[in-house]
Amino acid sequence: MVSAAGALAAPAAAAASVAGRAAAEEVPVPVPAPEPAPVPAPGIVKPLPAEWFVRRGTNAEMRWDAFRDADGAAVVGRHVPVERFFVRNHTATPSIDADTWTLKLFGSGLRGAPTAQDPVEIGLDDLRALPSTRISALIECAGNARSYYLSQQDQPVPGTPWTLGGVGSAGWRGVRLADLLRAAGLTGAAVDVLPTGLDPDYVVGGTNYGPVRRPLPIAKALDDVLVAYEMNGAPLTPDHGAPARLVVPGWVGIASIKWVGSIEVADHPLHSPWNTDFYRMFGPDYPPGGGVPLTDQVVKCAFELAAGARLAAGRGHRLYGRAWSGAAAVRRVEVSTDGGRTWRRADLRDEPRADDWTRWSVDWRPEGPGRYELRARATDRRGNGQPERALFNREGYLFGAVVAHPVTVV
Repeated sequence: MVSAAGALAAPAAAAASVAGRAAAEEVPVPVPAPEPAPVPAPGIVKPLPAEWFVRRGTNAEMRWDAFRDADGAAVVGRHVPVERFFVRNHTATPSIDADTWTLKLFGSGLRGAPTAQDPVEIGLDDLRALPSTRISALIECAGNARSYYLSQQDQPVPGTPWTLGGVGSAGWRGVRLADLLRAAGLTGAAVDVLPTGLDPDYVVGGTNYGPVRRPLPIAKALDDVLVAYEMNGAPLTPDHGAPARLVVPGWVGIASIKWVGSIEVADHPLHSPWNTDFYRMFGPDYPPGGGVPLTDQVVKCAFELAAGARLAAGRGHRLYGRAWSGAAAVRRVEVSTDGGRTWRRADLRDEPRADDWTRWSVDWRPEGPGRYELRARATDRRGNGQPERALFNREGYLFGAVVAHPVTVV
């Protein structure tokens, strides 16, 4: 074993701290009735009050209408509180002793090619002693909004039937992966890195795929990836990756490995089921062997309002929401209150930033009682927008079409 003190301490003194980037967000529609009791879902540690979450197997979807109280006042700021943050687990939240946890770094892309049996190791106290960086960034499941393939496009897909609540923004503090890799002896021959989580093995259909792990190209690893140990100013909690996790801004959530226990650094391409069997596009509009592994999230937009909400007639209403994109900061948000026939610009309430969402609002006075279909769509600064219909893929990833949001005025 190569000690953290010997391998990491000297290079770490020169590691530079940089500011992170941010992203943007999307709209709800029919949400199944939440399960009543505020008890954990299978494999989730924290309580899941029905007024905050919709339980979905080993996952917990955030409720957008919980962002505001009965009077319409905001109760969630730019960052989602940890206790309200959505949970995406392939299996179950592990219990890891932070005092004995170590992060193991090894592979042919490091100086001396340390092996998995004799890696460079760093403990949590060593990690905290390195120069730190704070960023604001979204985490979003690649399957977020998956249910709309069926409800809006009549295209059944498997997997967790998320509406739009498989996403959240937080403030993260940790060490830049670039600094950690360089301190561990990164060489110019490195091609890919493979972070692996300490969660239980993922077993489905009789196949054991092992712990969750997904390669990153070295260019992304050295760009803006964080090895985080704090979320919203406090140590990570078990459901969100304690003691340490990756945060990969702008990319699908599977890249932000929770409970990270090891990182292989290789001088050749690396593979796992999470970039070969899963998290690629399969279907009639993609190559026979599937598309390339998913990276950037698509543009989305969401109302801070329950689908099917009842609004009072004879008065004005201020509609609130959030918009985001994995590729660039949001440029504009447009809202329709007549099912998409006419659109008008919403007011942006934040300075848009890449990798985080932008809050928006628009005033609306309904013409009279009745059923209305609200819609919101965003465009980012690279010109990416939201189509009327999402291109189908077999697993239901990256639904980015405009979502119909029904309300009733009474």
